[in-house]
Parts: sequence; C-alpha cells; structure tokens
Amino acid sequence: MSMTKEGVIIAIDETITFDSGFTKREFVIKTTDDGDYPQELKFELVKDKTALIDKYNVGDKITVH
Repeated sequence: MSMTKEGVIIAIDETITFDSGFTKREFVIKTTDDGDYPQELKFELVKDKTALIDKYNVGDKITVH
C-alpha cells in the first residue's frame, strides 16, 4: 500500500553524510490535500535518493509517494 500526499515545500535540508557513508536528506511540506486542516509533514530521502529533491525549491508544489 502506498501513501500519497500533496503539498507545498516549506523547507529542504542539506544532505547529511555519516561516518559509515550513509547519507540522508530531509524536507518538509505543508499539505494542500487536507482541507481546512493542513499539516506540516517531514520526509526523509536516503542513500542515492537524496538527489531527487534537487530539482525543487521552497514554495514548489509537490506530490510525495
């Protein structure tokens, strides 16, 4: 089962690399598909997926799967 959320990016963190070589990057969206109750949700990208957010900027609309 897959979760999908739509929203506007409000923050994009830098990529963090740990001593083990593991990398992660976090970003936050404010949902636009929750009607009168928008939420701020944090998502995490890991390893080779950290570059997926590079083409987006704060303020862009995005759908997260």
